[in-house]
Amino acid sequence: MNQRALPLAGVKVVELGQLLAGPFAGTLLAYFGAEVIKVEPPGGDPIRGWRTLDDTGTSFWWRSLGRNKRSVTLDLKSDAGRELAARLIDDSDVLIENFRPGTLENWGLGPERFKESNPGLIYTRISGYGQDGPYADKPGYASVCEGIGGLRYVNGFPGERPVRPNLSLGDTVAGLHAALGIALALLERHSSQQGQVVDVALFESVFNLLEAVIPEFDGAGEIRQPAGSTVTGIVPTNTYRCADGKYVIIGGNGDSIFKRLMTTAERPDLAEDPRLAKNPGRVENEAEIDGAIEAWCATLPSPEVLEKLEANRVPCGPIYSAADMMADPHFQARGLFQQVEINGAPLKIPAIMPRLGGTPGGTRWPGGDAGGDTESVARGELGLSEEEFQRLKAQGVFGA
Repeated sequence: MNQRALPLAGVKVVELGQLLAGPFAGTLLAYFGAEVIKVEPPGGDPIRGWRTLDDTGTSFWWRSLGRNKRSVTLDLKSDAGRELAARLIDDSDVLIENFRPGTLENWGLGPERFKESNPGLIYTRISGYGQDGPYADKPGYASVCEGIGGLRYVNGFPGERPVRPNLSLGDTVAGLHAALGIALALLERHSSQQGQVVDVALFESVFNLLEAVIPEFDGAGEIRQPAGSTVTGIVPTNTYRCADGKYVIIGGNGDSIFKRLMTTAERPDLAEDPRLAKNPGRVENEAEIDGAIEAWCATLPSPEVLEKLEANRVPCGPIYSAADMMADPHFQARGLFQQVEINGAPLKIPAIMPRLGGTPGGTRWPGGDAGGDTESVARGELGLSEEEFQRLKAQGVFGA
């Protein structure tokens, strides 16, 4: 029986992006079989040196983000570097870039450059505010775009400073949107044989997460406010502190679930209270309900709270750290950690979802050294002779 090819096998991708949004999109594609050549500036993508570093001076993050990619260093500020990049793009199915709008046009590498030479190219652009509109030229970091995109407004506690998760969420969500856009464009290309521009904005990717916020405002004039650890209009769903000082999350907002929850919490009076039989009534009496659950949780350690709730089929769970996740048997059973080797030392990095039953993605190698594949790509994909390669290398086109 022949093994099925990965979904993106044979798809050639050139990744010009740096830091997170563009590279994360490239990582998603590479995980599911695409051939990704990452073009880095001399010295490498700055993210190689961000956060905690291993004993080689490379960030642990890079080993995950750079997986399954070949790395080429090119000085795109040089004519020769740009020409070599153009040749790589001409031979690719997908380009991913996340420079400020106009940068690639200034380098002679905008979409128009490839319309005739590579009409099937999926030209994917990720920026803070999109390629047009009055804000297009503004620098768009994830933190800023999470604010203007509406996420920060609803995140936090009423009357307090808006908060962010300790993650670059806007970048990651934009990378997911870019990968989706690329997949859609590749599907469409089967019928039209034409490429197209995929325009992804960080603020729009965040905006896509806002559920009913816009229609509620337009239809009812309601501006959803921050609600701490709850969700407006759904009760009960909250975080509760237990006797051991740990927190648990309990979601008891279904009508029958609410009855089971309150019975478990030794409040049968609330379980049978007609005021609380439906969600609108529970919303009106949220403080009373949360107070009862909080009081019960405070009498028991978190494992016992969860055990009692699970026995009565009430959705609940702990709040996990990285250590908790790696020790959990369900995470292990689901294969959420993949082990790679860095200079002979094992390192676990996260698997990437979704899980495909017939053609699952995988990590074939971790992120390697900056420019580690420059010569093989120059001699292979670009067809440079030894003399040409050495001459351009001496000129600094490939970096020091």
